Amino acid sequence: MVSHRFERFEALEARWYWVLAAAGAAAVLAGLWGAHTMESHGHAVTGMNNRIVWGAPHVFAIFMIVAASGVLNVASIGSVFGHAVYKARAPLSGLLCIALLAGGLFVLMLDLGRPERVIVAATHYNFRSVFAWNVFLYSGMFTIVAVYLWTLMERRMNAYSKPAGLAAFVWRIVLTTGTGSIFAFLVARQAYGTALLIPLFLAMSFAWGLAVFLVVQSTMYAWNAMELPAPIQRRMRNLLALFVVTVLFLTLALHLVNAYFAKNLAFERFVLVNGGAYPLLFWGGYVLAGSVVPLALLWRDDGGSTRAMLAAALLVIGGAFALLAVFIIGGQAWPLDIFPGYTLSSSALDGAIAGYAPGLPEVALGMGGLGVAFVITVVGVRVLHFLPQDDLSAVASAPAPAAQPKTT
Repeated sequence: MVSHRFERFEALEARWYWVLAAAGAAAVLAGLWGAHTMESHGHAVTGMNNRIVWGAPHVFAIFMIVAASGVLNVASIGSVFGHAVYKARAPLSGLLCIALLAGGLFVLMLDLGRPERVIVAATHYNFRSVFAWNVFLYSGMFTIVAVYLWTLMERRMNAYSKPAGLAAFVWRIVLTTGTGSIFAFLVARQAYGTALLIPLFLAMSFAWGLAVFLVVQSTMYAWNAMELPAPIQRRMRNLLALFVVTVLFLTLALHLVNAYFAKNLAFERFVLVNGGAYPLLFWGGYVLAGSVVPLALLWRDDGGSTRAMLAAALLVIGGAFALLAVFIIGGQAWPLDIFPGYTLSSSALDGAIAGYAPGLPEVALGMGGLGVAFVITVVGVRVLHFLPQDDLSAVASAPAPAAQPKTT
């Protein structure tokens, strides 16, 4: 009787695996359709224009690249700093890093309009350009994380897991610094051009990467009818809250510093007060729904629950998209101040706010990047053993029962 029930469970699990894989593949196909449409008809079919050249695809891409760096922080805490709770999650952390980075680069490459010309970018380098640096940073990240996973999953290579983890930790810090530097060195835009963006991007990577990790981990535990042990849940909940507070503080500091300078005051009013959708996304989408509500869920008096932690992580991810939309698109919508101190007049819409509404092809392309990350994660988790195996005796906390399948 038990054998028949187990066989039925295995068949049901296999069926759902193929359903999830098919859903991810459909998202990838939608992304390819969006890229093909933009390549065939030009970016005129999108909401992008000559003034807003980074649209919705870049919001998806930057989120995935930043989160890919941050999700590896879970492995780094285990391998570099020796915390057994996080070391058990290092393989899953590495898989998610590769999946998210692949999804982000999928969007970036196909948003070029002429993706076949990427070979030019790969063979001709201008080392004064931050974009050229990132070619090495992204490819290096894939290589280092792949080697790191090998040392974790091959018993004979376990002795090298700590140096490999240290290399991955250093590289992910450099990669996020490079991503933040793309904007920090862009002095032509009043929204960018400040060194504060580098620590802000580092903090965002910690928060967003951990949020993505918690969503995937919670899904895996629920899929296997398991409960996350309370001491581990408490640690990860507090860590996420710390990262969310740090990002919120640095974001507000960035806007306060910008508002201190008279030349940026009008721009700050635009994105924070009278810019239409941008203040709504910032205060409602990021500050309230993406920061304050998650913190309330994580700091509840009863210690929170698995569902509350999952809801908080999903809200943090939603707030990340809202913040990036304001930062990337809102920063371009504000007109360029080409000659500070002078008033310009021409027929080229000088001083006018650029309008933007995302088109279906670019949204499809962004969803395709998420689909790539989803498919890699689903297949990797199915083929290899990435479910964390916890040893609660190593947890310096109150004893709690180990994760066990629920009885039915």
